[in-house]
Amino acid sequence: MKAIRIHEDGGPEVLRYEDAPDPQPGPDDVLVELRAASLNHLDVWIRAGRPSVPKPRILGADGAGVVAGTDERVVINPGLTHDGHVTVLGEHRDGTHAQLVAVPRSAVHPLPDGISFDEAAAFPLVFETAYRMLVTKAALAPGEWVLVWGIGGGVATAALAIAKALGGRVIATSSSDEKLARAGELGADATLNHERDDVPARVRELTGGGADIVVEHVGEATWQKSLAAAREGGRVIVCGATSGPNPPAGLHRIWWRELSIFGSTMGTEADFRGAFELVATGRARPVIDRVFPLTDARAAHERLERGEQFGKIVFRIE
Repeated sequence: MKAIRIHEDGGPEVLRYEDAPDPQPGPDDVLVELRAASLNHLDVWIRAGRPSVPKPRILGADGAGVVAGTDERVVINPGLTHDGHVTVLGEHRDGTHAQLVAVPRSAVHPLPDGISFDEAAAFPLVFETAYRMLVTKAALAPGEWVLVWGIGGGVATAALAIAKALGGRVIATSSSDEKLARAGELGADATLNHERDDVPARVRELTGGGADIVVEHVGEATWQKSLAAAREGGRVIVCGATSGPNPPAGLHRIWWRELSIFGSTMGTEADFRGAFELVATGRARPVIDRVFPLTDARAAHERLERGEQFGKIVFRIE
């Protein structure tokens, strides 16, 4: 089969489109002929060696296709649970940036006819992550205000879709006015340019006291502002730190305002099913930025690293 593999850590130049051995399914596995896969920041980090994984490695967590030898259309849950531990396709084992992948039968879910392979590949990891943050951890209630930093990224865009589907009100930020306009089209109730606006002050003004929930995935650049933007008794949910993991702490805001801080990583099977139900019923849909052939993986990685995308970058697999 053809696949994108890395043989060393580094920049986009280490990506190789090449022949790779066909995966050999175990007794509890199914072989999936992939039709689409998507690109996540996780793939960029693994390629760069954060963390470094055994090589060669096929990247890719998300994918959709057909079970080999059948017409069964399926989407793959990238979080594989074994003995109570979750492993991730493309990180802990070969992933979906290939023509074939072997995964446990429990990881594949029938794909409704109304969802394309491209859409199916675009939602799993980020929607599962955002669902766990907003629903399982923060218990979002209808009418609550949600602050989402950096709209355009996969988790941020998924958080907007899920929050709106569940009756939340969303304030989205970006440094790009074009992305903010797009967020408004997708249902954001307010948008802020975090390079020009005083985000905490504007959030308190818009909400009458602060956001009920803050979706925090940026880290050093936004942490203190996230604490300042949350209402008294609000919830801050952290799933990443793209700008750095060691922000100024601002601990006093946590006890003065009695904030709850949640850490959240990926999700469980129940989180995946909850997110999938929203997508399958059309209440929340993934946003696709651009579709690349698998042969153009380097260009796709470069676009993601430049932060030019709005939504998910998808690979179409022949």
